[in-house]
Amino acid sequence: MLTAIILLSVALLLVLVLAALYRCEMKRMGDQIDFLLNNDSNLEIGTVLPFSELVQMASRINGVLADSRKAKRQAIRNENELKEAIANLSHDIRTPLTSLDGYFQMLPECKTEEERKKYLTIIQGRIQCLKDMLESLFTYTKLQDRNYTMELKTTDFGKCVYDTVFSFYDSFQEKGIEPTAAFCDERIFVQADETALRRVLQNIIKNTLEHGEDSVRLELKVEDRRAHFICANWLSAPEQVNVSRLFTRFYKADASRSSTSTGLGLPIAKDLTQRMNGDMDVRIEDHMFVVDVSFPCV
Repeated sequence: MLTAIILLSVALLLVLVLAALYRCEMKRMGDQIDFLLNNDSNLEIGTVLPFSELVQMASRINGVLADSRKAKRQAIRNENELKEAIANLSHDIRTPLTSLDGYFQMLPECKTEEERKKYLTIIQGRIQCLKDMLESLFTYTKLQDRNYTMELKTTDFGKCVYDTVFSFYDSFQEKGIEPTAAFCDERIFVQADETALRRVLQNIIKNTLEHGEDSVRLELKVEDRRAHFICANWLSAPEQVNVSRLFTRFYKADASRSSTSTGLGLPIAKDLTQRMNGDMDVRIEDHMFVVDVSFPCV
């Protein structure tokens, strides 16, 4: 009887000790959490007791902390990118505006009608640049809406390519570029939103006109039941192009920001293509910058 009482007392004492240790450990973990809430630290929650519940709780808290730190780092990167983008966009928009102001001031001083028409043509070009930039920003903003949808229909892919390429004929001539074209003769149909598809093709060709040099190769083909439009242009300094960032918003390869694009053309084209179940690939092959957009044939 005495032995049983002693064993029971020891067991009770052990339970009380463990309960006290458990309370102390919970308080210690709570203090660690309070410290992390008030300090920027990479400290992880730990436990000195081998209770599985405490170990699991510490592991889950550390998982939440890791996700929170990751989200915080991403938020800081996004904020810095946004600041840089706003600064770059301000520069990009200010450039044609400054040019417009200058040419408008020169108009009253024109001595001939020919000179006046020349300045008006330049002014119209600058205004069109601004319109294109604002349209790109509007489209990009619209695409950030997860509820944005497109109505996909059977679309003549070949006709869209022919029409779009032909519409840029004068632009190529102005830059002194005579593209080489290899277009297949067969009718090619895909499931797409025709307006969005033409926008994709336009952005690809505009990118070529903006950054391309000398030779341009255009190709329309069907391969493995996929319709491909390939646009390739010569690059004299391919090492300056970071292919991994080409679909990053506002990215521009030229550090001087001398061009009048927003850096949204390819990201918009990529987004629209994916929303129509297509793929877009960019690569550099033998000094040629290649954009390959493809859709499943129907």
